[in-house]
Amino acid sequence: MRVLVVEDSKSLAEVLVEGLRDQGMAVDTAHDGLEAAAKLDLNPYDVVVLDRDLPGIHGDVLCQMITDRDQRAMVLMLTAAGAPGDRVTGLGLGADDYLGKPFHFPELVLRIRALARRQPSARSRRLRVAGIELDPLRRTVTRDGRHLDLSVKEFGVLEALMLAAPAFLRAEDLLEQVWDEQADPFTNTVTVTVGRLRKKLGDPPVISTTPGVGYRISAPSD
Repeated sequence: MRVLVVEDSKSLAEVLVEGLRDQGMAVDTAHDGLEAAAKLDLNPYDVVVLDRDLPGIHGDVLCQMITDRDQRAMVLMLTAAGAPGDRVTGLGLGADDYLGKPFHFPELVLRIRALARRQPSARSRRLRVAGIELDPLRRTVTRDGRHLDLSVKEFGVLEALMLAAPAFLRAEDLLEQVWDEQADPFTNTVTVTVGRLRKKLGDPPVISTTPGVGYRISAPSD
């Protein structure tokens, strides 16, 4: 899941980005509406966490820009105003959810994941490929009934491959979906993470690599 946090308070943005990355999300950040609009044109996002009171382009305007897109991200609007009228206004602008400040971080995480599941393109909650079952909500993975203890990035790579199956994903695709804009495109982190994931999945191997094409996950007989 890729998330854009749009928050003009740099200290709050840093806390949110660090916390959401710890939850296995690929997170980019913008500190004003203009920067956010540029990143929305550049990258596909599942969810935008949008502060309403932004410099550059106001959050209300940015929200309408997002909802007018053909392939739009889900919008969770944040605001210091917690009155019912403000909530109605925010939702009326096209926001999919609304959270007043201050808020509890675990609630923010749950709301982001709920929004991602509501996307028109979202798959069913549990993913199943080649005897592997992945539950994005509970963050659990089993293979043939055996529980797998995966790191945050290993889980993200497996989820991306299962969502794309049986198609291939390039290393660049995995960097975009599982990491974020801070990832070094010349790093071997994808190769290393896929290698660790293969070991944890065990035999028979289900992740294949085709040079120049990418990675895919499929049943051994495919």
